[in-house]
Amino acid sequence: MTTALVSEELVRTTVGFLRDRLAGAEQVCVTSSFQAEDVVVLHMVRQILPQVPVLFLETGYHFPETLEYRDRMAAEWKLNLINVEPEITVAQQESQFGILHQTAPDRCCGIRKVEPLFRSLANYKVWVTGLRRQQSKSRANLQPEESFALPSGHTLAKLSPLTEWTTRDVWYYAQEHQIPLLPLYELGYTSIGCAPCTSLPFDPDDPRSGRWSGRKLECGIHVQPS
Repeated sequence: MTTALVSEELVRTTVGFLRDRLAGAEQVCVTSSFQAEDVVVLHMVRQILPQVPVLFLETGYHFPETLEYRDRMAAEWKLNLINVEPEITVAQQESQFGILHQTAPDRCCGIRKVEPLFRSLANYKVWVTGLRRQQSKSRANLQPEESFALPSGHTLAKLSPLTEWTTRDVWYYAQEHQIPLLPLYELGYTSIGCAPCTSLPFDPDDPRSGRWSGRKLECGIHVQPS
């Protein structure tokens, strides 16, 4: 008898949570950077809502491999992909403000990630993410279900069904379901965002230590606006 690589109870509980929360729900979306956990949670959500909108933040700074993988998965899974873009192009931003990802990474993330996503989320009532507690100490208090208020006052239900999953759980689920993963993992990356702000991790115990050269932990999209 073959032993399941990821706990059947864990998967059953996670899928059950999603079915309970998404049954009859309206205006549901999934955000995806096409990292491993995002693809795994999307695989589960699509079993319930095959045409769920998938929001991808097209910052203009992604690795070519990320964009190629996004397009491949969108085609193979026939995703309802929505590329969310900032109001200004990379060229316009660099002309006006210089290279913000070097001088003011928070502002760069604000322009190219936070503002575009919050603007797009105003169209939805339920937001599903692939966040996990193990990813970062800044996510240690993450809850499977939270209320998230946008600056406009619009409030969504934010679901993070993989909250308690480990990296091993994610990778084993992908293996069991024959889900190909972003090729950049094979080069040693453990957390993958925009190319200029992503490097190989310098702390083996912190998968996000290769982000923003250690200057910060979050881009801001998962931080409750004040």
